[in-house]
Amino acid sequence: MRVVLDTNVVVAALPSNAGASRQLLLFALRKRFELLLYVPLMLEYEAVLKRPEHLRAAGATRANIDAILAALAAVGVPVTPSFSWRPELTDPADEMVLEAAVNGLADVIVTFNVAHFRPVAPRFGICVIRPPEALSMGKFEP
Repeated sequence: MRVVLDTNVVVAALPSNAGASRQLLLFALRKRFELLLYVPLMLEYEAVLKRPEHLRAAGATRANIDAILAALAAVGVPVTPSFSWRPELTDPADEMVLEAAVNGLADVIVTFNVAHFRPVAPRFGICVIRPPEALSMGKFEP
């Protein structure tokens, strides 16, 4: 299964030890699914995760974030953009997530903002779900 994790899922994964977002991040690191990585999205992960409020919430340092991002980069599948479909979504900040999913032939976008993606993503054959729904799909088991 090819998956794009929205930034909000990665952010939610760090301060929680038991949440669905954390479990999905761990599954990605264990290669239980193909995590699609797109340069603009990785840059957003970095910028958002290194905000002081997110570092405090996660009890992390900037170096910790660099290590997490490096680990994701080591296991992720790079997405090379072929086409851009802008603007498609009601929130322009979500466009790079859709671009990563479309160009990477994703099966799923995991996000807390499903309402932003559901009107458009199905047109590209992409399912949009929240982290708990992703885990309940049962497709991440070894």
